[in-house]
Amino acid sequence: MKVTEHLQQAQNTLISFEVLPPLKGKTIASLYDHLDPLMEFKPSWINVTYHRSETMFKKKADGTFEKVDVRKRPGTVGICAAIMNHYQVDAVPHIICGGFTKRETEDALIDLDFLGIDNVLVLRGDAARNEASFEPEAGGNVYALDLLKQVCNMNHGVYLDEDIKNGGKTNFCMGVAGYPEKHFEAPNLEIDLQRLKQKVDAGAEYIMTQMFFDNQKFYDFVKACRDMGITVPIIPGLKPITNKKQLSVLPRIFHVDLPTDLSNEIMKCKTDAECEQVGTEWLIHQSKELKKFGVPVLHYYTLGKPKVIWNVVKEIS
Repeated sequence: MKVTEHLQQAQNTLISFEVLPPLKGKTIASLYDHLDPLMEFKPSWINVTYHRSETMFKKKADGTFEKVDVRKRPGTVGICAAIMNHYQVDAVPHIICGGFTKRETEDALIDLDFLGIDNVLVLRGDAARNEASFEPEAGGNVYALDLLKQVCNMNHGVYLDEDIKNGGKTNFCMGVAGYPEKHFEAPNLEIDLQRLKQKVDAGAEYIMTQMFFDNQKFYDFVKACRDMGITVPIIPGLKPITNKKQLSVLPRIFHVDLPTDLSNEIMKCKTDAECEQVGTEWLIHQSKELKKFGVPVLHYYTLGKPKVIWNVVKEIS
């Protein structure tokens, strides 16, 4: 079922989760162990992130170094199929520009279509670790809007190979990312919203937001989107704080602000367990407020902390 169909049929606020593929070398059992307790809450769908390859230098026997590409978390397409088969729940794969050619993307979309997966979250993706800024793959999509248009074309039976006439039409429901605190590369929020509207006008059917810790920023973002003429559903992305390191890591990597009240309470903690308790209580409060606001879905980035998410969702259910 498409995300939009879940939203149309919902009587109450839905729940959804996001997971990482296991590190290469681990089995899918590690992912099932992660998800099993969360399935109690009957999530409407589960997002699965996609990861670009990373360039590494490996030392050879002769002492020289060899440049190799390594994808540390492969398997997104297979994991989505496994989740749907194992749990009978919809899966939403992320598809990204970085590290993929348009032809590789087309083949991945064909695989997803053959597997009966009819949702995708369309993202540009982050810069590679060894790059100061995002560099598209040679022959790949440069922007999320370009990638979105490629998916739209396939939904209309248009493939990269011009010799394909009357191609089979895919039927993907497409989501895109939104940034309540502005994408860090956008010069201002106005331009960021203009770019978001371009994606909606091109066919995006809902927006999934970056994590945030101040609900007012989400409320302001929703209003700004509506004022811009963006009418599609906007789903809040939520993540718990679980240790002191995140006070510096999250702003640096994800370009989000942490409220003073939250950071002050975390700084008082003496152990990670205390930090986790503060983060859990904060996320419970956030979730309850967002439900009152009327959000269609509460989407939780589980990211290795299923027990914390279980405690939060149990409290608000």
